[in-house]
Amino acid sequence: MITLTSDFGTPYPAAMKGVLCQRTTARLIDVAHDVPRQDVRAGAFWLREVLPYFPPATHLVVIDPGVGTDRRALVVQAGEHVFVGPDNGVLCPVARRLAGDDALEAYAIDKSRLEAVEPTGHTATDANARAISGTDGDGPASNTFHGRDVFAPAAAGVHETDLDALADLEWLTPIADSPVELELPEATLENECASGEVLVVDDFGNVITNVPGGFLTDRDRVVANGESVPVGETFAAVAVGERLATVGSHGYVELDVNQGRGDAAFDLEAGDEVVLEVGDGD
Repeated sequence: MITLTSDFGTPYPAAMKGVLCQRTTARLIDVAHDVPRQDVRAGAFWLREVLPYFPPATHLVVIDPGVGTDRRALVVQAGEHVFVGPDNGVLCPVARRLAGDDALEAYAIDKSRLEAVEPTGHTATDANARAISGTDGDGPASNTFHGRDVFAPAAAGVHETDLDALADLEWLTPIADSPVELELPEATLENECASGEVLVVDDFGNVITNVPGGFLTDRDRVVANGESVPVGETFAAVAVGERLATVGSHGYVELDVNQGRGDAAFDLEAGDEVVLEVGDGD
C-alpha cells in the first residue's frame, strides 16, 4: 500500500492519487490531509503516532512550506517502510521510530531525471504520459505542486521497486549527510513540577502536551498553569463540560473537557507553555 499525508485539504490530494493510479496498482490509504497548514512539527508528531500501526508500506508525505526552494526531496528507507517527502524534518521522527536500531538510508530525488521516466503501464496512455511524468510538453514540473509532480511519481516508482534495489534507480542519489532532523521538545521534570509545552491540539480540542503521562500516576488533582483540575482516566470521570487532565493514547498528558474543547477552556494552543504542579492551586 501507499499512504498519503498532507496539509492540502481538498482537492489537491486527488491529483496526487491520479498520478499514483496511473503508475501503480497499490492500495492507496489516506492518513490525513488536514494537518495544520505548513506545520511541520504537527505533521511529524501525528506521523510518529499513527504510521507505526501500519504494515510495511510506502508513505507519501507532503507538508512542504519550502516547496520550490533548494530544500531536498527525499526517499528514506526505515526498515521495511519507505518515506517520500521533503527534507524539512517531517520524516525523521517516524522514520527513526520504525527503523529502531537500524540506520536510515536516505536518497535525494533528482527531479530532472524523474521527469524523464514515463509510466510503465497499468492504466497509462501516451496522451497523458507526459502529464503524469510531471510535464505537459511545454516546461518542467510545477514549482508549487511537488506533491503531484515529484513526490507522487517518486512514491509510485519506489513502491514498484524492491527495497534492495532502490539504489539502482537512476533518479535517486544516496545523500552524504543525514536528513534534516526534527526533535520534538521534551518536558522538564523537577520534583513535583513538570514544565513543557503544547505539542498539538486535535480536532476535538484536546490539548496534547509533551509531559509524560506518568506524571499523573496516583494523583487525583493537578495544577495546570495555576489552575487546579481533576485527574481522570477517562473523559467521563468528570461531568459533561468539566475540565480534566488525563493521559492520551499517545502516552502524554492532555488537558481536556468532557464533550467540550480543552483548547478554549484552558486558553492554550500549539507551542504554548504548560506547567503542571502537584497541589491545590489558587
